[in-house]
Amino acid sequence: MDNLFGELRLGHLRLAPLGARRRTKVTASQAAAEYTGRWGWAVTTGDPVTGTPAAGAPVTGATTPTRCPCGSPRCAAPGLHPVPGGGGRARAARAEASVLFPTGRAFDVLDVPEQAGLQALVRLERMGTQVGPVLAAPTGRLQFLVAAGTARRLPDLLYRMGWDDAALDLTCHGEGSYVAAPPTVLDGLGPVRWLRRPTRDNAGCPPEARLLLGTLAYACHRSRERTAEPAWLAS
Repeated sequence: MDNLFGELRLGHLRLAPLGARRRTKVTASQAAAEYTGRWGWAVTTGDPVTGTPAAGAPVTGATTPTRCPCGSPRCAAPGLHPVPGGGGRARAARAEASVLFPTGRAFDVLDVPEQAGLQALVRLERMGTQVGPVLAAPTGRLQFLVAAGTARRLPDLLYRMGWDDAALDLTCHGEGSYVAAPPTVLDGLGPVRWLRRPTRDNAGCPPEARLLLGTLAYACHRSRERTAEPAWLAS
């Protein structure tokens, strides 16, 4: 059962090493032009008013999100997006520093721990499920683009699948939220990257969440069980 998600065959899904990246660096403005012109997605640039982590909020590890003034512990664009009352100072200083997707428009985003997301992705692709674009955040999270409106329906979807009473590390970013897009760099952590890039087939029609959610929920559940097991059992 433990091999159901192919934990021993994750090599082809690992993120490319730094040395394997493209030599030509894509700027935020070039990326934004591609997202809007080629894929028809809405984008916004980072707001310098909230463009740095909150004072006194050190980054303690790759799996610890930078604290964001919006107050969300799972903010997918920490310290970069506009927040109410942020002020009106000039934005030019960081306009090239970040590109953000406002979720809830062309798509919502299912956000899970990286290891659970990789395991689920292996299983979904083996089953022939059409997975849309997938982002890899340097906070140790994978973000699956799914149909808009998912965040609003998530509690009901989990209930129907029998996962409503499980403590899952699974979040959905919908209307009113933002997700950092490549080539955005999160301060102190690194760049956001594509694990599965948008294509002509999936950019305009991201998958319905119900096609991915059961597998993602199970992977998150198993990942949580393993972290709770004694080391001699988990090994």
